[in-house]
Amino acid sequence: MTGAPKGLVLAGGDGTRLRPLSFAMPKQLVPVANRPVLLHALDDLRAAGVTDVGVVVGDRGAQIRAVVGDGAALGLRITYLVQDRPLGLAHCVRVAGDFLGADDFVMYLGDNVVRGGLAPLLADFAAGRPAAQVLLARVADPRACGVADVERSGRIRRVVEKPADPPSDLALIGVYAFSARIHEAVAAIRPSRRGELEITDAIQWLIDHGAPVGGSLFTGFWRDTGRVDDLLACNRELLATTVHSVRGDVDGASSVRGPVRVEPGARVICSQLVGPAVIGADAVIENSYVGPYTAIGPGCVLAGAGVEDSVVMESTSVRGVHGVIHHSILGRSVDITSSPPEPMRHRLVVPDQSRLEIG
Repeated sequence: MTGAPKGLVLAGGDGTRLRPLSFAMPKQLVPVANRPVLLHALDDLRAAGVTDVGVVVGDRGAQIRAVVGDGAALGLRITYLVQDRPLGLAHCVRVAGDFLGADDFVMYLGDNVVRGGLAPLLADFAAGRPAAQVLLARVADPRACGVADVERSGRIRRVVEKPADPPSDLALIGVYAFSARIHEAVAAIRPSRRGELEITDAIQWLIDHGAPVGGSLFTGFWRDTGRVDDLLACNRELLATTVHSVRGDVDGASSVRGPVRVEPGARVICSQLVGPAVIGADAVIENSYVGPYTAIGPGCVLAGAGVEDSVVMESTSVRGVHGVIHHSILGRSVDITSSPPEPMRHRLVVPDQSRLEIG
């Protein structure tokens, strides 16, 4: 491989497993550790030296453009590529054909969080110069994934999509390095039974036509953020590396324990903060408790409330809720008030612009 490859980030899809959250925003824009999932993926590409990136978007492309822009603020050059309907990962490669040209590229699913996997994948790709190199991880139930049958050498013999009888426990986790040979493969395959052009079928076409395909075993943290529990797991993982920083105002009646990032303009009054946690810019935390692994978004208000192990998105208000909201996701501009007098623990998944009264 000469020079850095291009990047291809997939940010279409409907996010049906994240409803009701995904009714109001693309799943790739749901924040973890106060930063949209998609931006974490783009950060990973830039850190690996990939700066020329195509982003495949669907009918919510305008929302993604509004957040990502032209990529300059991220140190990237972004080109938007429109996929009219979600017709499969290999179809995204077809859509991106003109942008990719004959260059090597890294394909990254924009709703994934993969911690530190790109550099080893690209090193293996550069060393072996296969037609494709895919990132693999061992999973408990491979029947829900694309699965690889791998030789001792690391060369892949076979890949199958969601097999009833998996050949191994090695799943394709959504990060791939491809040479230009993949374009021949995606042009040759036909839609699967579910009507999509599967990237696993394209990879299998390469194998069947004698092209080498390698697998890189990944043992670090990764999640597909398509479900609430996985989003919260990503939030915990990313907050675990929080560096303590107080750039807002924490009064003398408040206590702070553990690493907590308090952003500029935030005010903490008569409250308890236990990290790792982040308090977004211009948020107000008053007579409240913010527990570990909690991300409070910009402009939020907590008054007489407790939150832990949760994501609270921007401009949301939680007032007078006795006890603790935990393991929850609250959308943007949500208003939650009242509570019975006895302390309780509440689990909530609330979409944007909702109003809840607990009691």
